[in-house]
Amino acid sequence: MTIEERPDGLVYEPDVLTEDQERALLDEFASSTRSACTGSPHGEPPSTSGSTTTTSGARRSTMRSRFPTGCSRCARGPQRSRGVAPDELVEVLVQRYPEGAQIGWHRDAPNFGTAVGMSLLGPSRLRFRRATGDDRRTFEVALAPRSGYVLAGPARTAWQHHIPPTKTLRYSITLRTLRAPRRGTARPAGAAPSAG
Repeated sequence: MTIEERPDGLVYEPDVLTEDQERALLDEFASSTRSACTGSPHGEPPSTSGSTTTTSGARRSTMRSRFPTGCSRCARGPQRSRGVAPDELVEVLVQRYPEGAQIGWHRDAPNFGTAVGMSLLGPSRLRFRRATGDDRRTFEVALAPRSGYVLAGPARTAWQHHIPPTKTLRYSITLRTLRAPRRGTARPAGAAPSAG
């Protein structure tokens, strides 16, 4: 049986960016020598390597670069809704989705904690699924241009998420915290990027 259920820890906020903020970020991305980047929200060199993924004939790109300076400022609205302090954000991922690009079902790397996302330019959908016994629980949220969302708790750890093929050009910005290490263990190292 398929049951619709909103994941605990999912927060969605429309209009976290103004049109001027969105345009400033898009201009900053366009001035880069590559289409998207991953790095630190504090303007430091990134700690993870970029990658390029081709899905269904469409290219979704990331790159190793300095982080666009406007992103962390624009993320303050959604991150406040979950009590995420700016200095807790350790990685930022910017990705460009041409028409037809998508991300398959996945969970973010386990060493990451809360994720704060923003959606720019084209609309999209963020789908969730989780199997519980014989039941499959699902949920979908429409990501309007300039909207933001937070994935925390079970929404981050117990549910898989997926971005279906985009219909128009879209950019996403994902800022993430590190998961708190267990007592007596070392702080986890960085992992390959994934996003929504």
